[in-house]
Amino acid sequence: MKKLLLLFMTTTLFLSCDKDDDSKTTKNLTMGINGLENLGADFVYEGWIIVNGAPVSTGTFSVDDNGTPSKTSFSMDSDMLDKATAYVLSIEPRVDNDPAPSKTKLLSGSFSGKVATVGIDDVVGDFSNANGTFFLRTPTDEADGMNNGNDQYGIWFGTPGAPPTPNFNLPVLPEGWVYEGWVVGSEGPLTTGRFGNPTMQVADMDAPFSEANPGPPIPGEDFFINAPTGFTFPLDLRGRTVVISVEPSPDNSPKPFLIKPLVGTAGQETAPTTHPLSLNKDSFPTGWIKR
Repeated sequence: MKKLLLLFMTTTLFLSCDKDDDSKTTKNLTMGINGLENLGADFVYEGWIIVNGAPVSTGTFSVDDNGTPSKTSFSMDSDMLDKATAYVLSIEPRVDNDPAPSKTKLLSGSFSGKVATVGIDDVVGDFSNANGTFFLRTPTDEADGMNNGNDQYGIWFGTPGAPPTPNFNLPVLPEGWVYEGWVVGSEGPLTTGRFGNPTMQVADMDAPFSEANPGPPIPGEDFFINAPTGFTFPLDLRGRTVVISVEPSPDNSPKPFLIKPLVGTAGQETAPTTHPLSLNKDSFPTGWIKR
């Protein structure tokens, strides 16, 4: 399967159905996928079958706010569909001049007879052993290293120390995806920042709400400045839901994407106490493709 996907991602050969050839017959490819979500105005889902090692588009579709696809049946050339060895679902720009699949591949599965069971493992990552921890601390407002006694306003992912260290058990994501942390309360979700390799001792890519002092070399955020509409800062994180999501890159949504491999709850205790993040497999999309 991995060789198949490597060929899928690197090949420059694209097959297409000859719609002008009246001798060709067609039949339907049908789709039953659960857990997809509305991608907004700028992106769509696109299916691909793998034929002789090359991707062939099965067509695009959107999903409404209830998770219902705009299409579940796609007419394909019969011979080409019979030769397909696998199916891949990608996320594509709605206006797209590139005939190749994007790097943001969401689901894949090999055909066994007429059916392919699809999941995220081979194209996004294997999260079967995913876990991690976080702690509450506010290093970006400290003066001369002195704790201000307000650690309930900051969250950092890892193990406390000097310096703190990462402790995610998460796969390194392929190109087209990035991790993002979130805290969720009655006001809605609020980002803690995006990050790449979850095992590296480096800060994340964003710090829109922290004070002037540099944060530690792990993902996280203090919530002191630039409060979005509907939020009051400093933001008390105790009792809030904490989420690590896998986000498409690029991404224009202010909310977590549907893949949320880790979820936890911030307790009342601040650092050095840590709080667990546990596997949230129910968030993963799954389904089948029939030919």
